[in-house]
Amino acid sequence: MDSIDRTLLEILQQDADTPLVELAARVHLSPTPCWRRVQKMRAAGVIRRNVALCDAAKLDVGVTVFVSVRTNQHTQGWLERFARGVKEIPEVVEFYRMSGDIDYLLRVVVPDIAGYDAVYKKLIKVADLHDVSSSFAMEQIKYTTALPLKYAPGR
Repeated sequence: MDSIDRTLLEILQQDADTPLVELAARVHLSPTPCWRRVQKMRAAGVIRRNVALCDAAKLDVGVTVFVSVRTNQHTQGWLERFARGVKEIPEVVEFYRMSGDIDYLLRVVVPDIAGYDAVYKKLIKVADLHDVSSSFAMEQIKYTTALPLKYAPGR
């Protein structure tokens, strides 16, 4: 990956709808080689997909809850059942297996506390949990979907 590829990714991470002609001009290429570079990054899986980023507040899911889960069961079967159940809860938008004191961390978006309570009730039906702790975000100070590109391997 060279500096042109990184610049293309910077632009596309900010606006994946940037027209090819504009994209090419911004990296000082003609459209065909620019298109080839983007297609090569798609084929390599560097660009996984294009999505629409929606406004959570306008969709009435402006409350973010971070849910820490601890379990006393660490079997493959339990993990598969828990993961499958959590993936079926649409309000859970991120789900991580963690190191340290917390086994799993979930980011949940809901309209209000009652909405979270409904998610919590679904969550505890999924699998036996040792401890569930919820923290409501008071303010979003930074949010981005753009990844830092300075670590991308170079040519």
